[in-house]
Amino acid sequence: MPPDDSATFAQPTGRPPAVLQIIPSLISGGAERGTVDLAAALAEAGWLSHVASSGGALERDVIRAGAQHLTLPLASKNPLVMRRNAKALARLIRQLGIDIVHARSRAPAWSAWAAARSAGCHFVTTFHNAYGARTALKRRYNSVMARGERVIAISHFVADHAATVYGIERERLRVIPRGVDLASFDPTRVGAERIAELPRQWRLPDGAPVVMLPGRLTRWKGGLNFITAIAALGRRDLCCILVGAAQSGGFRNELDAAIEGRGLSDLFRIVGECRDMPAAFMLADVVVSASTDPEGFGRVVVEAQAMGRPVVATDHGGARETIVPGVTGWLVPPREPEALAAAIGEALSLGAKERECLARRAIADVAAHFTREAMCARTIEVYEELLSPHVRACTKTMPVAVVT
Repeated sequence: MPPDDSATFAQPTGRPPAVLQIIPSLISGGAERGTVDLAAALAEAGWLSHVASSGGALERDVIRAGAQHLTLPLASKNPLVMRRNAKALARLIRQLGIDIVHARSRAPAWSAWAAARSAGCHFVTTFHNAYGARTALKRRYNSVMARGERVIAISHFVADHAATVYGIERERLRVIPRGVDLASFDPTRVGAERIAELPRQWRLPDGAPVVMLPGRLTRWKGGLNFITAIAALGRRDLCCILVGAAQSGGFRNELDAAIEGRGLSDLFRIVGECRDMPAAFMLADVVVSASTDPEGFGRVVVEAQAMGRPVVATDHGGARETIVPGVTGWLVPPREPEALAAAIGEALSLGAKERECLARRAIADVAAHFTREAMCARTIEVYEELLSPHVRACTKTMPVAVVT
């Protein structure tokens, strides 16, 4: 659905432009991390950077980055709360002189869209996944993400979905992959003390090859298929780790039952959320992404490759754009544990020189295509498309990482 052209947009005059990012909360996740990264990049480039959310642990990072955080109940899907949010956002847009509102999630996007129209500023959205639309009501709910003057998709897979299902014209679509912070996800910067701390916390056996599946403990992340694959692999010398917060106790219990039922209790650890994923990846001999449904991008796949780890992922969604099969990792059919087992076994069989060559290729590919700096610079370019030509004169130029 194209944007309404009836609104008039006031362009910034004599001051840096101001951007307000809208997201439900700042607890954890790829969209949240990207919001923080962009907030910091905007502030560094001399823009006025604001983020509105219901808050969370990453709120501190927004403030440290030099951006302002505005607390509103934006995680709510209650229509009355959403209406109040729209009025509050419209007031803030006028008070702060916001030029661009960037909505990153559907529920708050409805409030943000109404507020941007009311206050007369530009509206940008980001599609973070191929949203399900089995009913007309659900499709209507999702359609707000198609109302941006510019619509950012985090992969070509998501862009194709947005164009096909919601009729977004290609001239409004921009594909900007998520970016990794290579200052953090750099194997040369993770000290021995950080690497040694996690095995103590997780009670890992000495010398066992580690196969790791990072991600929230939800059914579609493929934990049950991972367990089945390890059973099919038939090796008893492994340590298999599920790293991620449980979304519900019921599914965690189901994972425990599947592990016990297959006689794999001595091989598996379910360790919960990890705050030092670069160190966690350094422990892994193989990193697995076994999602049963396509992911819009799949940050774990890219972060693990940035750390030089062999990665096995399911062959759909964003993983097809972040793994070069046979060069930087393996792609296997989704929901096929036997194929997953075979690829894990192949990755485990790599010799030292083969692992080193794969690591170099994977690290170089991430640095060439999936950096935080490139993500932020390209997003700011989208903003500049919407604003007057004086913007570049009022702000600094954002660097884009180049690999030679």
